[in-house]
Amino acid sequence: MKNALSMYWRFCFLLLGLLITTEAVSQNKPSEKKPEIKELDEVLISNNAAQKSKKEESLNVETVNNSFIQRNLGGSLMQSLQKLPGVKTISIGSGGSKPLIRGLSFNQVIVVENGLKHEGQQWGADHGLEIDQYAVNRVEIIKGPSSFIYGSDAVGGAINIKPLPLPSQNTFGGSVDLTGKSNNAQFGSSINLFGRNENWFFDSRVTTMDYGDYRVPTDVVHVYSYAVPLYKNHLRNTAGKELDFHLSSGYSGERFKSVFYFSNVHTKSGFFANAHGLEPRNVDLELHDKSSRDILMPYQQVNHLKVSNTTSFQLGNHAFETQIGFQNNFRREYSHYVNHGYMPPIYPEDKYAPQDLERQYDKDVWSFSVKDEFRIDNHQITVGSNVVFQQNEIGGWSFLIPAFTQFNAGLFAYDKIELDEKWLLNGAVRYDYGKIKMKSYYDWFQSPVSENNQTELEYLQRSQDLTKTFDSFTWSIGANYNPGKLSLKANLGSSFRMPIAKELASNGVNYHYFRFEKGNPNLDAERSYQLDLGMEWKAQNFSFQLTPFVNYFPNFIYLNPTSAHDIYYGAGNQVFEYEQSKVFRYGAEFQTRYYFLKSLSAEIGAEYLYSEQKSGSKKGYTLPFSPPPSVLFGLNYEPQISFLKEPYFSVDYRFTAQQNNIVPPEKKTAESHVFNVAFGSKIKTGKQDISLNIQIQNLFNTRYLNHTSFYRLIELPEAGRNIIVSMKIPFSFLR
Repeated sequence: MKNALSMYWRFCFLLLGLLITTEAVSQNKPSEKKPEIKELDEVLISNNAAQKSKKEESLNVETVNNSFIQRNLGGSLMQSLQKLPGVKTISIGSGGSKPLIRGLSFNQVIVVENGLKHEGQQWGADHGLEIDQYAVNRVEIIKGPSSFIYGSDAVGGAINIKPLPLPSQNTFGGSVDLTGKSNNAQFGSSINLFGRNENWFFDSRVTTMDYGDYRVPTDVVHVYSYAVPLYKNHLRNTAGKELDFHLSSGYSGERFKSVFYFSNVHTKSGFFANAHGLEPRNVDLELHDKSSRDILMPYQQVNHLKVSNTTSFQLGNHAFETQIGFQNNFRREYSHYVNHGYMPPIYPEDKYAPQDLERQYDKDVWSFSVKDEFRIDNHQITVGSNVVFQQNEIGGWSFLIPAFTQFNAGLFAYDKIELDEKWLLNGAVRYDYGKIKMKSYYDWFQSPVSENNQTELEYLQRSQDLTKTFDSFTWSIGANYNPGKLSLKANLGSSFRMPIAKELASNGVNYHYFRFEKGNPNLDAERSYQLDLGMEWKAQNFSFQLTPFVNYFPNFIYLNPTSAHDIYYGAGNQVFEYEQSKVFRYGAEFQTRYYFLKSLSAEIGAEYLYSEQKSGSKKGYTLPFSPPPSVLFGLNYEPQISFLKEPYFSVDYRFTAQQNNIVPPEKKTAESHVFNVAFGSKIKTGKQDISLNIQIQNLFNTRYLNHTSFYRLIELPEAGRNIIVSMKIPFSFLR
């Protein structure tokens, strides 16, 4: 550790001396003054919107744009955002991940795309987001309970992907994005085409990606007690493909706008062959190691379709917005059929499901929402309502959760009061109603059941017909005080989440974790109360932000390992049951930036989270997937170079502390030290600027473990050194 730190600071001081010299020389060149003034104006314009939002929202909100995503491009959208304090991911492989905000994830954090809540199979740690990050322009990350805005499931926060800005009038153009990654030999491209006359417009995009098995800095991993050799450091069968299509089109006038959105995201990706299924020790290594780009079993195939319309119009002092949407998430998991328990040794030919189809989920979601914004004196008032209906069908030879239908409806009112130029108050109230109906399910094979000294074969019932209803009032009050350079905020609110089908009625083996999961039909709705505070100081060459929070759950839902083992479904897997407990959490994020020179700055981003269960069988323990404290040190240099636009060079070092506060069967995770380097620029080519960005992630090919990774339980280290090159080539023609 000392050697790594010493190397880092020597490198920084050497770079600092070199850059100060370069800066002094560049400032003596009169020919470079004009572009310097031009760049300053652009920075001021881009920062105003985000800064204004922070000063008006009492919740802690971070906003990033497309430029941030390009500079920090990862294998998925969430991997590109995890540089922000308080934001982490639960990753599976190099192409799939889900958000983790302040230690909460799954159905406790929602993702909204173009105003439509993303509904997939987000209950699984191996289920990533079906989002094309090339189609993302601006993202708002809300840290903390957001139920009064979005309803159930937003107890931990929200990822709000904003709609693309409309093309300028009388234009036609587009862009081409190209990406290459060294670690998994990924090749990706995304082509955008847009056009608009006075009022009618369209914006389309096609994205394709193809990647091979990713590499880790070790040649052997231990899947529990079994040593697995890795051929050329490749994690076999983690290759994947992606094909996405997006189209938005509509009409935009002075007082009326209507936009239709259509998207289809299709992915196919393999699971690490030695850590999935019933017989990970019987993997054909020779077959898998022939090619690092083939996708063999086990693998998953997911298609997510979205169609929606957002219409907004003004009537006098009122701004109305309506949205109607449909989405379908079709997920299939394939694996070799291996009998276990009392399953027949040979799969019957007359069964409805194909022999290799382990699980299938087919979810349809219909939604409608309406809201009205209007002003009365110094009150900015928003009232609205939303209705969502879901239907999820299941298939395959394996059972984990039952088929179900679900209905949710909500009403809310929000008031923002401008007392004067410095003070803002806001308050919100919301009512939610939810109903979920789960269908019965019987095994397709018979099992022996003994009763009164007699044994008979029966089709065991895994799920019963069950209907549950939930309702709740949630509220939020907040204040903002903005006396010049200093901004203060506070928000106190409650949130609500109704249990999902997996928590209420799961009853089967989860082969990805080698455990038997059992739902609890007596669960109550999950409730949360949270106090968020914020302090920000922004001066010409120095800024800092501190965002502490305190959070209490009177009935947190979690999956508890028990001492029982299943007897019917093979291998005696340990039984995990859903329970509820009181949970107390607190933490904070800290960010600061200092400009040594106009083009040279240093930044620090830190985060800390503590959580403890105050009741239940795991009293005194933390929560699963609790991220350890971490600090990010960064050095950024943005010189003025006449033939380049917005050039930059950055180096950062992330220190992640050890995580000893765990919930068994989680394992303690050692501290880690990771270095990353990035540089790039926009290259002036006539009226258009070509963007070129290069990253070197995990610069020193460090072997380290990520406590929130899907593969943490099997001691699998994170990906090794990865060189990412991305290029954006825009083109545009005025009509």
